[in-house]
Amino acid sequence: MITIHSIAQAFTSAECDMLAQMAHDAPAQDAKLVKQSADHNIRRSELVWLDDVAGAEWVMDRIIDVVRDANRAVYNFDLTEFAESAQIARYGSERQGHFDWHSDIGHGQLAGKRKLTIVAQISDPQEYAGGALEIMASTAVTTAPRDRGTATVFPSYLLHRVTPVTQGQRQSLTVWAHGPAFR
Repeated sequence: MITIHSIAQAFTSAECDMLAQMAHDAPAQDAKLVKQSADHNIRRSELVWLDDVAGAEWVMDRIIDVVRDANRAVYNFDLTEFAESAQIARYGSERQGHFDWHSDIGHGQLAGKRKLTIVAQISDPQEYAGGALEIMASTAVTTAPRDRGTATVFPSYLLHRVTPVTQGQRQSLTVWAHGPAFR
């Protein structure tokens, strides 16, 4: 059975405030798809890459702890690195921010090594409508917890999406743990 694992309070409310402020203060880029292509019918959001943000080093320390614990408790995947920067995504209602069904593992040099996807909820769920992170682990769709600071961990090969935000904005932190190809 494929497990979707959530860690409540992986980030405190104060840390979520700091992450939101970092994303607000940094220049955001229009989110792209594989090979830097853009298709706003599939993905409509802005991204801030934390490698480009001064003072964000502590975030990866926290993520490493979250992934280590989740991998030991649930997955036991062969993980070797975090080869990509963590990103903060903003899905705004002014443009019905969303990301349609997709998996995070792919044919690219880095995407092919993604094993676990980690998504942490930064926004207060009372500040937006829509924007549900849905994960399809089988024929059933699971909706990730919306509690602020909760990290949801799942295998990168699972289909998932963020439904359109209809009011306010949703911010989340995403990063991938990498390792050798699945066998």
